[in-house]
Amino acid sequence: MRRTILMVGLSVAFLSSAALAQDQNASLPKTTQADIYCSGMFTKEHLSNSFQVISGDESTTRLTFTDGDYVYLNRGANQGVKVGDVFLVMRPIHDVNTVQWFDGQDRIMGSMGQWWEDEGRITIANVEKNTSVAQVTNACTSLYRGDIVLPFVERPVPELKSEADFNRFAPPSGKKRGMIVASKNFQIQVGQRQIAYVNLGSNQGVKVGDYLRIFRYEGNNGQYVYQTGDVATSVPGYGSASKHYADKDLPREVLGEAVVLRSTPSSSTVLITYSIRELYVGDYCEIE
Repeated sequence: MRRTILMVGLSVAFLSSAALAQDQNASLPKTTQADIYCSGMFTKEHLSNSFQVISGDESTTRLTFTDGDYVYLNRGANQGVKVGDVFLVMRPIHDVNTVQWFDGQDRIMGSMGQWWEDEGRITIANVEKNTSVAQVTNACTSLYRGDIVLPFVERPVPELKSEADFNRFAPPSGKKRGMIVASKNFQIQVGQRQIAYVNLGSNQGVKVGDYLRIFRYEGNNGQYVYQTGDVATSVPGYGSASKHYADKDLPREVLGEAVVLRSTPSSSTVLITYSIRELYVGDYCEIE
């Protein structure tokens, strides 16, 4: 009888532990298809523009194409295109805003390569000799005439960790350090679940799934955000330190974390997984 009670108790304890582990896994944040396939990237690699969207249904009145629409492509059966083939659609973009947000932004961005925006996925619905018709199956934004069509390649999905592990007082890791140089949709401010681009890539040992710690030195005059001079240690009428401290001589402010979604030799696309407040292009990051 006692043995039976003991076995039942152990079984209940085991099931409770398993259920708890399952609940903890279920509560972990997850990446989405949009995170993986609509994130964009910087790359120095040449992407051919020979395969393109050339038109689409209702082209006399349609400027853009989105989910469910049919677009026309400049390749067909003679070029090996088959019904059911899946392709990615991308577009090279440029920030038309000529104002830099931090010192050297244009130079650093140029060193990362061409900025590419993901537009969506298309599936071939009909094939002719030298043209084909594809249906937009997953639109990130809107497709345009002239957008570049590339082979679909599945991208790795990184595992995310719990926000409870975040340490806002984490010491420097001693590993490679870079900056948030740009962000999706040309934003200068980003936060949790948004996409940013950093100047750390596979040449610095960065790979998909790596975590980056994001931090800032208060009083950093390299960013063009309005601030009173030496505001970190002195504010007229509100006290001052006994001496001036350079921004990098003060404790750094650890602001958040990001996981690497895509990596090229000179840059990485990251998803901000946690932030305690707004992040700006020009903030620093390091490999954890």
